[in-house]
Amino acid sequence: MRTLLTRRLLLAALPGAALLPLARPAAAHSYKAGDVEIGHPWSRAAIARGTGAGFMALRNTGSQPDRLVSARAAIARTVEIHTHIREGEVMRMRPVEGGIPLPPGVEVKLAPGGYHLMLIGLKEAMAQGQRVPVTLVFERGGEITVELAVEAAGAQGGGHQH
Repeated sequence: MRTLLTRRLLLAALPGAALLPLARPAAAHSYKAGDVEIGHPWSRAAIARGTGAGFMALRNTGSQPDRLVSARAAIARTVEIHTHIREGEVMRMRPVEGGIPLPPGVEVKLAPGGYHLMLIGLKEAMAQGQRVPVTLVFERGGEITVELAVEAAGAQGGGHQH
């Protein structure tokens, strides 16, 4: 530990060292794509070859509508945008056709029981404490890669660092 700290201090003293990615700040867990702010992306632990989920808050701070149209992740065979719908007395997950609309000034939450990303066909397990990169594609805001903070298997989203 002391060696790592010493190395970081020495590197920080070098000219241009501010350009070196020495460490990822724990609190930096918000992102922005165009006018869309992406707050605290997270997931639950999941097994390899299983299915994971991605949750976050999307807020359109602009004056024009935007839309989350798709997502992808190297860890999954495919990523789909899903929601829960009620069919009679049963709640079912269904893909969202056309993406998630993001009207100006509105926050849309991707959360358990509502909109969410489905990471289908996981190539490896998603372990608690891990960060999983996912690329979000917005109609106007373009693409941005965010990191899902993986929480415990039954988590409700309160355990990740803000």
